[in-house]
Amino acid sequence: MTTLKNLKGTAIQFLAEDPVVYAGSWSSGANANTARYGLGGTGIQTAALGISGYTTTNVTNVESYDGSTWTEVADVSSARRFGAAGGTYTSAFYAGGNGTPNFSNATEEYDGSSWTSGGNLGTGRRDLAGRGTQTAGIVFGGDEPPASNKTEEYNGSSWTAGGNLSAVRLVHGGTGTQTAALAFAGSNAFPTADNNVTSSEEYNGSSWTAGGNMNTARYFISGGGSQTSTLAFGGTGPAVPGPTTKTESYDGTSWTEVNDLAIARYGAGGAGLDNTSSLCFFGDGSIDNATEEWNFPPITATILQEGQMWFNSSTSTLKGYGTAAGLPAATWASGGSLNTARKGAAGAGAQTTTLIYGGTLNPPTTLGETELYNGSSWTEVADLNTDRAYYGGSGTSTAALAAGGSTTGDSPITPSATNESWNGTSWTETADLNTARVFCPMFGGTAATTAAILVDGYVPTSPNNYNSDAIESWNGSSWSEVAELNTPRRAAASVGTQTDGLVYSGYVSGAVGNVESWNGSAFTETTDINSARFNTGYFGTSSSAILAGGNAPSSSALTEHWNGSSWTEVNDMATARAELAGSSSSSATSGLVAGGGEASPGAGTSTTEEFTAPAAVVTVTTS
Repeated sequence: MTTLKNLKGTAIQFLAEDPVVYAGSWSSGANANTARYGLGGTGIQTAALGISGYTTTNVTNVESYDGSTWTEVADVSSARRFGAAGGTYTSAFYAGGNGTPNFSNATEEYDGSSWTSGGNLGTGRRDLAGRGTQTAGIVFGGDEPPASNKTEEYNGSSWTAGGNLSAVRLVHGGTGTQTAALAFAGSNAFPTADNNVTSSEEYNGSSWTAGGNMNTARYFISGGGSQTSTLAFGGTGPAVPGPTTKTESYDGTSWTEVNDLAIARYGAGGAGLDNTSSLCFFGDGSIDNATEEWNFPPITATILQEGQMWFNSSTSTLKGYGTAAGLPAATWASGGSLNTARKGAAGAGAQTTTLIYGGTLNPPTTLGETELYNGSSWTEVADLNTDRAYYGGSGTSTAALAAGGSTTGDSPITPSATNESWNGTSWTETADLNTARVFCPMFGGTAATTAAILVDGYVPTSPNNYNSDAIESWNGSSWSEVAELNTPRRAAASVGTQTDGLVYSGYVSGAVGNVESWNGSAFTETTDINSARFNTGYFGTSSSAILAGGNAPSSSALTEHWNGSSWTEVNDMATARAELAGSSSSSATSGLVAGGGEASPGAGTSTTEEFTAPAAVVTVTTS
């Protein structure tokens, strides 16, 4: 907690109003006259064109946007979808696409009042991307078939071959100019749904080189901007089933997840100068005519640094730039895939230093494999001595604990009392639990190897055959039984330290939402989660925790945040799943989950998602 006494001797700005944090957001624009998707989009936010596209058939309709209204203008002569567009709303081109023929080579040029035929593409294709101007245009990738890596450049009358993309790409995004273009996401082969990519490439007028990877792979994606300042939005694919609201911003080096669209869509039109002023229009959520405008608010003061503070003279409150209690803008982003797909594993560590260990495959075969995350990729390290799944785990990437679990997966379940300690290099068996059990969460934070709590679980010999109400405490050398939960359960989530913990969710005779806090000697009932579930991912502390996914009873993507007194739903994971592992000792503002099953029963996955909450304006306590 930040207190006034910590600020002694620090100069504080006096401002009449809070500064606006430098962060963009989407707002509603005007609806189009003709709903469609797969259209061409070009121009800027206040002067854009939406060209051709698909309703229940290809259409020739073209509309012009002036920042407030869409107006029907002259139609193209050839109805097509998923062609490439470039130029301005009074001087544009539209090339290729799926029309008649299916893989069109046609180009049409717009002069602000009518369309005329331009030079044909050298290679007819659909699902391509492009940008530039009417007299210096560029298109790249697409489907000829097969998937293409070809680039062509336009001079206003004819197309000539440019440098090839380094890899084939179709139904991807494209922004920039003929000499500074950007290609991003899409698919590298058919079927498109199985071959999504996160990669981007940058063009310098003659050759393509690798750009930064996006956070979420998808195709039928849209965007607007330049090579060094692009906003990409929407799309679909296995990582984001169905149309998505996901938005990412590119600065010429890396992609960052930003605020989502209000309406999920794919195959939308896109326009814009850069990543601070873009336009997303139409698309398929249900063949839409909606428009959204991306803007950054004006900056009223230079408050861009976490920890920076000021005094609001209008409200007489001390404010700061930090993490908001409800994590309203927190988002999930794709991380590197595990080397071994699994479910029922345990996790320890922080977002960029996570340890995932054990688990089970499908059909049930327990694992001992341990993997270490470095913030982008997983590396296999030393195995557990005893393969098992559905056990308790906590600690850090260099000091973790693994206790209990089933040595035969989940069919049948064979409870174990085995306890192992990780030293950053290898696992060592230490003192066993007093009671063998399965589905038993553990909390201990960064000190878990010397001070941890193991919670309940499934013990076949217990009276109700579902739960054990025996809580065990670890002192670094032995386990001892301590106070019981008010609601005994299994497959719960738990975070915190040996003297300050939280147990939430779980299973009794069905999913429960009960939450209990631990003060080192007793559990106290507190506010329930919003959606009861079990076998979730989790991380954080007793005063700020995350609950992600789980069975409710089917697999869920739902995410909730605990602020110390109440639960708030925040952005969902991209992939619904249960029996997943998390970075149990990370903060609630920066953690991850990995593995898990998308169906129950079902195979484990290798999917990793990273959770990050951006800083925001918060009130500073003055005690």
